Amino acid sequence: MATTSMPESQEFDFSRAGEVVANPSAAWLIEEAIRNGEGLLASNGALVTRTGKFTGRTPKDKAIVEEPGCKANIWWENNPPFDPEEFEHLKSRVLDYVRGKKLYVIDAFGGADPEFRIGVRFVVEKAWHAQFVKTLLIRPSAGELRRFSADWTVVDVCNFQADPSRDGTRSGAFILLNFDQRLVLIGGTEYAGEMKKSVFTVLNYLLPLKGVMAMHCSANIGRDGDTALFFGLSGTGKTTLSADPDRRLIGDDEHGWSDKGVFNFEGGCYAKCIRLSKESEPQIWNAIRFGSVLENVVLREDRTPDYDDASITENTRCTYPVEFIEGAVIPSVGGHPKNICFLTADAFGVLPPISRLTDEQAMDQFLLGYTAKVAGTESGVTEPQVTFSTCFGAPFMPLRPAVYAKLLGERIRAHDAKVWLVNTGWTGGRYGVGKRMNLAWTRAMVKAALNGDLDHVEYAEHPIFGFAVPKTCPGVDAHVLNPKETWADKTAYDEQAHALKKMFDETIQKMR
Repeated sequence: MATTSMPESQEFDFSRAGEVVANPSAAWLIEEAIRNGEGLLASNGALVTRTGKFTGRTPKDKAIVEEPGCKANIWWENNPPFDPEEFEHLKSRVLDYVRGKKLYVIDAFGGADPEFRIGVRFVVEKAWHAQFVKTLLIRPSAGELRRFSADWTVVDVCNFQADPSRDGTRSGAFILLNFDQRLVLIGGTEYAGEMKKSVFTVLNYLLPLKGVMAMHCSANIGRDGDTALFFGLSGTGKTTLSADPDRRLIGDDEHGWSDKGVFNFEGGCYAKCIRLSKESEPQIWNAIRFGSVLENVVLREDRTPDYDDASITENTRCTYPVEFIEGAVIPSVGGHPKNICFLTADAFGVLPPISRLTDEQAMDQFLLGYTAKVAGTESGVTEPQVTFSTCFGAPFMPLRPAVYAKLLGERIRAHDAKVWLVNTGWTGGRYGVGKRMNLAWTRAMVKAALNGDLDHVEYAEHPIFGFAVPKTCPGVDAHVLNPKETWADKTAYDEQAHALKKMFDETIQKMR
């Protein structure tokens, strides 16, 4: 740990700040967070924190500064523009805010492939936020820290509230990206995930312009070296399904796909832990220890985490370094994927639990990004809400959807990857009537797809969606594979399935 003057930054002068602690150890940061009253130590060693008012992202408060260098590239219908002059005004107010304050600096990399990675300097006002990014981004070696040069700076002043009437923000919270200054300003929210997703958004802009596919997906590798991808929004199972004891984890959320193969953007995992159990998710359970951070998890009197308690939020989370997962791939890179799973939490309960997609169907489903936002992942979401999030991650996509779809389609065809649609949502009825898909069934179906067992079974075309649905699967009762058979009212199933198919068709038509 070192206490230093603030490293120079081209676009942000921190000379007014008080004490600056640069790149301290995890142990120091955890002790500092406890000294500051920012958290408690759980019985398993994890630092337990609260995120205040916001227990999820606030995407409506995120915007991109409308400057000439990026203006022609940005998908403005999806990314609200922010006035450059108002950005300068708000930046000066943030500089005044940090006058005399103690700040924490973490230098890290985004991107496990050195050819495509960026150096990111995080400047934060809470010790636990520093530990959060230290676990989640790629940690430089001692030698790399001595030579470190920041390509981007992320400033997180979580306790600073903007004034919409004078700052041009939508509310007191703001997440503002300036591609000209290579600067991200975050304030008005203590939800640390905004920092992680800001770096993801930056890479989602930079890499496709270099011909690298940027993906909101997890990835792992089988015993034979076969890579698999799992696309999906938060809560659909990316982290859970990629943490497989029979496969080695590359990463749980954000990846790039270059001409060389797949690489993780991060150095850690950000897992949902509501109703977490050692029996159902042993790898995640064992990864929660000293050095990890638990968000909004309730502690019992003996300081054991109560993962079933959703009194603060359904979106309880844990962050930990990827190496806390036994057998994780370090560095986090893999070959070209042989299988790709699109994960959807179907709140209508009509999609098959697993389907094989044609190339055309795969492109449609990628552009649709159909799922249900699950409780807590965004501010105000308290129960599943049907959504179409193109590319399975629209809030983080600064470029137009066609850019990502073109790159993905080219790679699927070039490497003959199989694409599966996996419903981790509801079965036997829509949300409120049916039940959430059994995790053991989903694991069995995904395992069968990845190891080739589903290459040798009979398929039936779904009469409404047209997907190829396996009639049998090892470890799964046959009636589960046909969603209509799980509904008591077969007529109601047909009506609901037709309604969803109509939504698919209308949404795709608007995109073409």
